Amino acid sequence: MAFLFKRNPKTPSELVRALGEQVVKFDTTSDKRKVQDEAARYLAQIRVILHGDEDTDPQPDLIAQLAQEVYATDLLYYLILNLPHLEFDSRKDVSTLFSTLLRRQIGSRSPTVDYLLGRPKILNLLLKGPEVPSVCLITGAILRDCIKLEVLTKVIIQDPVVWRYFEFSSRGTFENITDSFQTLSDLLTVHKRLASEWLANNTPQFIAGINKLIGSSNYVTKRQSIKLLSQLILARQNNQFMMQYVDDPENLKLIMILLSDKSKNLQMESFHVFKVFVANPKKSKAISDILIKNRDKLLLFLENFQTADRREDSNFNNEMEFVVQHITDLPRIYTTQSATQLSSHRAA
Repeated sequence: MAFLFKRNPKTPSELVRALGEQVVKFDTTSDKRKVQDEAARYLAQIRVILHGDEDTDPQPDLIAQLAQEVYATDLLYYLILNLPHLEFDSRKDVSTLFSTLLRRQIGSRSPTVDYLLGRPKILNLLLKGPEVPSVCLITGAILRDCIKLEVLTKVIIQDPVVWRYFEFSSRGTFENITDSFQTLSDLLTVHKRLASEWLANNTPQFIAGINKLIGSSNYVTKRQSIKLLSQLILARQNNQFMMQYVDDPENLKLIMILLSDKSKNLQMESFHVFKVFVANPKKSKAISDILIKNRDKLLLFLENFQTADRREDSNFNNEMEFVVQHITDLPRIYTTQSATQLSSHRAA
């Protein structure tokens, strides 16, 4: 921490204020490069206070001073707001600052969590990260750190911007699509009880969004989406959502199309959803009609469904046996020709 031993070194509070003064200049300065350099210098010094260097370990009292000034000046908000203007290494330093303060605890209390609960605008700004592709990966990483904490997830998941993640997960670069979808997935899987309540209250809108992603022409989006859907449907706490999903014939048609996709990964994930349609003891007439109409075709198709690849997979074989038996037990539809043949056979 050599810089601390220079003549008149800045205290942690002075560093925070100096950094704050720089980042708010981006909209007014004609020399953005100078502001970037100054911000980078202060962020590097803050990083050393937080994590030390080869000569000195982090000092809790300095970190406490730093944190208090960060809260008092709303620095986290202004750093996220101006993230696109910062250099790449500075953006990483912002992520380090945010995540380090987020993990900081005083006894059983988490000061940064308390601060963020009183500043939901910061969480909203992080959610909007994919609107600026150049910072999507940084804001996404910070946001997922926040999602690890249920009390913050409760705020995040209620923000209307969450619904835009179906859009963010289907356009842009491969990295940004994947990152946005990971955030959406974490929101729905990390805190299962909270996610279950949200799904139950937003089922129709969620189904429309996930089905649109499943129907995407982008393979990565399609595969991630059907995998998330199968994960949610098979989760016991999501029973209400599951029952609504498997009650819609349009959903069944979509899943049956995916069963025959050329990708074996997509086939397998769709099978996990399809088996729930088949196993449901309270099938609607519309669902039963589709399965009965396609009974013979389904049995023929399933006879060779990934049999060579999963010969040793006992779980898959048991599930396949279960599905085939249920489909076999469905009523058979006889055409006029088959009915005539059957009548002639009986007469003979």
